[in-house]
Amino acid sequence: QVQLVESGGGSVHPGGSLSLSCVVSGARLDDHIIGWFRQVPEKAREGVSCKYISDGLITYGDSVKGRFTISADTAKNTVYLQMNSLKPEDTAIYFCGIAPRGYYCSPTGLKMPSWYGFWGQGTQVTVSS
Repeated sequence: QVQLVESGGGSVHPGGSLSLSCVVSGARLDDHIIGWFRQVPEKAREGVSCKYISDGLITYGDSVKGRFTISADTAKNTVYLQMNSLKPEDTAIYFCGIAPRGYYCSPTGLKMPSWYGFWGQGTQVTVSS
């Protein structure tokens, strides 16, 4: 059974940083694409970043480029999202998801949360002054 567990959310002031973690069990990271998405009430889930573990391909959403960094530790089966220079508009619940590597880690893929078959429970990130 595939399970994903996110952690690391919290409340920060604008300009602050947070580091999210996603521990994956029941699946090998290097057989999959891992994605970070976020969602606010009454809006669709937005792609933040994805990483094709086997070849290192990474894609970021336009709104987070230069501020967020995705990384993975395959020994720990864990994916991270380092978020710097946070803005109030980054406030959302952040989810990690896993997709088979037959799909694409690409700008198009970040618009396709349906490609991701398993999700974590989410972690709240709040950016406010």
